[in-house]
Amino acid sequence: MPNTLFTLPVTEQITPYLSLRQQDDLPVVIISHPKVRAAIALQGAHLLAWQPSGQQPVLWLSDKSAFKAGKAIRGGVPICWPWFGPAGEPAHGFARTQPWTLTAHDENDDAVMLTFTLESNSQTKKLWPHDFTLLARFRLADQCEIELEAWGDFDATAALHAYFSVADIAETAVSGLGKTFIDKVADNSPGENSSGVQRYPGRIDRIYTAPDECSVIKDSSGGRQIEVYHHYQSDVVTWNPGPELSCSMADMPNDGYKRMVCVETARITKPLKSAGETPARLGTTLRVRSAKPA
Repeated sequence: MPNTLFTLPVTEQITPYLSLRQQDDLPVVIISHPKVRAAIALQGAHLLAWQPSGQQPVLWLSDKSAFKAGKAIRGGVPICWPWFGPAGEPAHGFARTQPWTLTAHDENDDAVMLTFTLESNSQTKKLWPHDFTLLARFRLADQCEIELEAWGDFDATAALHAYFSVADIAETAVSGLGKTFIDKVADNSPGENSSGVQRYPGRIDRIYTAPDECSVIKDSSGGRQIEVYHHYQSDVVTWNPGPELSCSMADMPNDGYKRMVCVETARITKPLKSAGETPARLGTTLRVRSAKPA
């Protein structure tokens, strides 16, 4: 799926490096820059692809995901807000299924910067009774920076639900998550990972509650290492559905679990607090330190 996004016909050339295209129901902003190519759907301000020049795609995107209005996209970096998980309907909040607006963009020889905005409206008020302005900022270059900024008067939980592409989940390990976690597979029971390294022998769904500032994905089979820096976080979530759940999901290939791992910068156990002129923030920076060439 990521490669096909870049072959879609251009509907509007915004700048030399930015174009607007259409994937089924959804408009997509395509970034084609000498140092990076990327794609962001206007629905959800959803980063679908990020690929520094000379590297393999860093993010995983399901080729079975439906690009339909109001339906969540499987893969990339969904923005889960103003709640995480099943705390409300729809699951993981409404930000990822609402249409956002590209409100600012800039570019230079090193990077492309974009800002997307979502404001409360009659539809969101039915789901969550708060006025808000939500900004999603991206700086796309040889590293990827994402910042979510929320204005209003409320508490909210959130996650930048990043799906990373790996060659083989059986050969993948993630460090820097900390040791204590809430195990969502085992009825939210508390747990401790004494090794400090998370592996994925089956379904894993854990909220790590004392994470390091940086988590490192080591993809031994693919020969690369991805650093995930967390900003303003209280938690880091890691998830892989395993074979049984993967087979049951309509928007994921049966073997999709083998090629992806989620490492998510989050605020769950300590909600984000927005008040007056003090917005809440959540951010992540992604870097590829060693990689198999494209």
